Amino acid sequence: MCCEERFLQMLRDRGFRLTPQREMVLHVLHDTEEHATADELYARVSALSAAVDISTVYRTLELLEEFDLVASFDLGDGERRYELLTLHRPHYHLHCRGCGKLATIDALELQPLVDRLEQAHGFQARVEHWVIPGLCSQCQAAADQAPSAQAA
Repeated sequence: MCCEERFLQMLRDRGFRLTPQREMVLHVLHDTEEHATADELYARVSALSAAVDISTVYRTLELLEEFDLVASFDLGDGERRYELLTLHRPHYHLHCRGCGKLATIDALELQPLVDRLEQAHGFQARVEHWVIPGLCSQCQAAADQAPSAQAA
């Protein structure tokens, strides 16, 4: 079942309907390659129709997140970014605090950690969307060279 059908069914189950505004937000999420903020999504939706306001975008994003169709995360700048989960396999992100690059890794790479948390602590981690901060190899290399460049 595609995400539109799932969204429609979940809305119906809760007594809601799929409004044209909600449908536009979902459509824009489908067409968005990168992780967009609510303001960026609103700009794209409002280009399609002036009948959508920012609060509708936020409410729709909250609903999609509640239905586990969208994940949101903050890269440390106070801006939440949104990603349609049905477009990608489960994955996580490595966020370089040096250059801001966001790399994607498959969820299977962190499964041993999730399994270990449950074994050792009886804790079932909900890790649909993790952003792991650090430094990419290029920024590490630049940081390693910086002190030697200053000494010369």
